[in-house]
Amino acid sequence: MAMALCAGARSCPLQALLFSLLLLLAAGSTAALPAQPAMDRVRWQLGMVSRRGPSLGLVMSYVDEATALQASGYFTPWPALPFVDLYAPANKRLQNQVPLNAAVTVQTLIDVFTVSGIVHYGTAGSSNDSMSFGDVSVPKLVAYTGAWTWKKFKSPKESSAELRFEEYNIPNGENLLGSLKFRNEELYSVGKPMEEVFWLPVDLAWFKIAEQLKVKLERCNNTFCLPTTPKVVYGLKGSSADMFLDNAEYRKFLFREFGVSTVDEESAAVVMTTTSPGIPVIVFRGVSDLAGGEPTWSSTNLMNLASINALKVAVEFIATIGKQKPPISVQRSSN
Repeated sequence: MAMALCAGARSCPLQALLFSLLLLLAAGSTAALPAQPAMDRVRWQLGMVSRRGPSLGLVMSYVDEATALQASGYFTPWPALPFVDLYAPANKRLQNQVPLNAAVTVQTLIDVFTVSGIVHYGTAGSSNDSMSFGDVSVPKLVAYTGAWTWKKFKSPKESSAELRFEEYNIPNGENLLGSLKFRNEELYSVGKPMEEVFWLPVDLAWFKIAEQLKVKLERCNNTFCLPTTPKVVYGLKGSSADMFLDNAEYRKFLFREFGVSTVDEESAAVVMTTTSPGIPVIVFRGVSDLAGGEPTWSSTNLMNLASINALKVAVEFIATIGKQKPPISVQRSSN
């Protein structure tokens, strides 16, 4: 994994620690353990970083998101140490485990650096027809909807959400796949017993600050202009799973059963990893596709626009909390 230190962000007085998940998510990437002299240098570099005090972790996942950051000019590298290269267990067995990769990377970030909070931004699909390309969602709750329990055929529908495959047969009829029930996650928090949770909240204090942001989003990129200016939407729900969702019926099911407005692969893992030690976290997701049923103009034309808009809101948030006096506490606020 690669980390870039940025001090003196142009629109952000708070020192930010930028951390990329790109190498963990790259297919087929493997990282050999460094030789001892290289490890000694890494330890020396980490010591320099630690002496600068607590930092924010800015976490992203894909090339477009990193490209938007590099091209933005919002941050400038710290001349004394612009980059630190770390090593992580990125191998073929983890290629298709995006939530696991995200969790491992964020945990490494928390363990290695003095982090006062995590700001996560990226792209997402929309499962809410009121949200379209370029819009940015700042969810209040996220859930991992990729954990299922298969149920016997013709099992009675329970009070919790259950997907019955026969309801989607064409023509109508029984389906031997039966149905599946969505599982809760086991959350282990410092000083608390294990609890089963489905919804994971972002930090409430940070969310309230984000609600006050005034950000004008971009309507055009180099190749395309949207018919209207995108908007920032607060307080919705997000869904994460270890798959890229491109199915109109399933996106409708998620919206109908859980009320989720965006779907992605990392947000729930990032929020759960930071919730356990009590570190503040917030999520900004730009809509890059409609998770199935796109119009004739391809959403790939707008992927970078979604990344740019999500980054704009994230940077404005970082600038705002950087002006807070006293700074936001490392302790997580009560949700």
